[in-house]
Amino acid sequence: MKVSTKVSCIECRNKCDIYESVKMSGRSFSDANAIQVRFRRHERICRQGDAVSHAIYLVEGSAKLFIEGINNHNIILYLMKPPSYIGLLSFFESVTYTYSVTALEDSMACMVDLDYLKKLYIENHEVLLKLNKAFGKSVAMIMNKIICLNQKNTRGRIAESLLNLASFYGGSKYRLTVTRKELGEMSAISEENTVRLLTEMRKEGIISIDGRQVSLNNKNILKKISDLG
Repeated sequence: MKVSTKVSCIECRNKCDIYESVKMSGRSFSDANAIQVRFRRHERICRQGDAVSHAIYLVEGSAKLFIEGINNHNIILYLMKPPSYIGLLSFFESVTYTYSVTALEDSMACMVDLDYLKKLYIENHEVLLKLNKAFGKSVAMIMNKIICLNQKNTRGRIAESLLNLASFYGGSKYRLTVTRKELGEMSAISEENTVRLLTEMRKEGIISIDGRQVSLNNKNILKKISDLG
């Protein structure tokens, strides 16, 4: 982890909603005490149980948000890529994080003083709308995850995860940044069963796998498996 307090928001390619709103209001962004942090692959960005002190905004790379379970049985709720708030669900109600976030690849995040953001939320209509929209998106993804895990069998869950990854990566052919174990954690399935299900789908010609390269050969069949799972 590499931390820098000399943040050049003007030159940033992925300016956050906070910066844009502060600029429109005429305030000084220096009051936000912004910190820029670079994370290596697999580094923790925030940890379940730690105190919430900053609003975190992902500007480069990708990350996973997950619940740490007993005996390292984790459940990945969703993946995120820029522009994306990290820890939004804990900004206002919880003094500690109720989940963890880990970088899936080398990533960069900006951290803004949480009290500063709370003031903007109350005073600035644009900030309120943007944060509420981002919050609603996070809740919707978690609700969909709960429905999937509660109502679908293992085959249906792995099919939905593969489709979600296609949407996340932007195509039916993609290079996995998650491991087989993490793919299982997205579906609440053991690593062994994940490998078995992927092998079955590969033999059926539904998907192709070459190392980390995945191709969804028949998305319609995968969607049917997911819907009927």
